[in-house]
Amino acid sequence: MLVQIGLFLVEAVFGFFVFMLLTRFHFQWMRVPFRNQIGEFVIATTNWMVLPARRVVPGLAGLDLATLLLAWLLLAAGLWIQTQIIGSELSAPALAAIAAVDLVRYSLYILVFAVIVQVVMSWINPYAPLAPTFDAVVRPFLRPIRRFVPPIANIDLSPAILFILLQVLLFPIGALRVAAAAL
Repeated sequence: MLVQIGLFLVEAVFGFFVFMLLTRFHFQWMRVPFRNQIGEFVIATTNWMVLPARRVVPGLAGLDLATLLLAWLLLAAGLWIQTQIIGSELSAPALAAIAAVDLVRYSLYILVFAVIVQVVMSWINPYAPLAPTFDAVVRPFLRPIRRFVPPIANIDLSPAILFILLQVLLFPIGALRVAAAAL
């Protein structure tokens, strides 16, 4: 029971900060404005890590590599702590590879969440203060789908198609995670 509690606490704490760092990275990468409740919360919860890291790790072509590196390091640290709690061993390359695959997996989770929230907001209240934020996150991924699948009877099926594609992508990423553990 204590092992399960320890694993849960490590996953919850490290997962929270990894998701916040990845959200910050993706917001900056996709040029989503931070002047909203979500953006301000992400900045407030991650500035204490990101600002010192930016002094050491420069950005590259508009990408905030310090934030991405911090997310990867936190994921790797959380995985290492979990293996120590369980009493198993993972090699350093396996730990690094699993953390890298998990960055992609967590990024897909963020996009799945954004698609669901954007769809619900478009049905309930498309003029909600956070609606433009979720729309800005999802729009670049919906645009190519909308070229091939126009609205049918004023119903946009592109979010459903994107949701299905993201779920399908999670299967090979899960297999890749298992393969990375064998390193």
